[in-house]
Amino acid sequence: MRQRHKPWADDFLAEHQQLIIPNPAELKGKWQSLFGNANPIHIEIGTGKGQFLVGMGKQYPDVNFIGIELAKSVIVTAGQKILDSELSNIRLLHINAIDIRDIFADHEIAMIYLNFSDPWPKNRHEKRRLTYARFLDQYQHILEPSGHITLKTDNQGLFEYSLVSFSQFGLKLEEANVDLHALQDPTNVMTEYEEKFSSKGQRIYRCRARFPKE
Repeated sequence: MRQRHKPWADDFLAEHQQLIIPNPAELKGKWQSLFGNANPIHIEIGTGKGQFLVGMGKQYPDVNFIGIELAKSVIVTAGQKILDSELSNIRLLHINAIDIRDIFADHEIAMIYLNFSDPWPKNRHEKRRLTYARFLDQYQHILEPSGHITLKTDNQGLFEYSLVSFSQFGLKLEEANVDLHALQDPTNVMTEYEEKFSSKGQRIYRCRARFPKE
């Protein structure tokens, strides 16, 4: 989906560098010092307009959240939403997550959220899917031994592909739900896409997996 250009985006990024971190590689291995506490760090890859992060930040004040988003016009919307919420346990990164090990040290992250990622449905684009083996290898390094990956999507094909990919990589599946909203899970925080798709009657799929402990 093409995003509407926001002429004020560059100024916003420059003015809010405490929220949208300009040089994240410099903080590799030091992210807890940025937050000023020893709370666990959860990251969302592809954070969109920030609704999920704000909801999670409110629900879990003793967790630090970092959202990663490449689209400038989207991340500034998320940034404004976070500023309005006055939450101090959220930061954003305006980067491509393709080499996430350049940003986080081994075992620095407790949880990874993949919410409504691009399914890249064509076979020739398999390597771009965020649950492809190359990405899983990076996740395994940055996650702490008890850390998890949680995936939510409306795309059945991506869901099924991810289950197979997790299994082939040796992850232990802890949840696989083909109709998340039927659960009426009170802890579920919806994204903007989730609200949109579920309002149209589309199923929401969720799975959670962890790597085997070394």
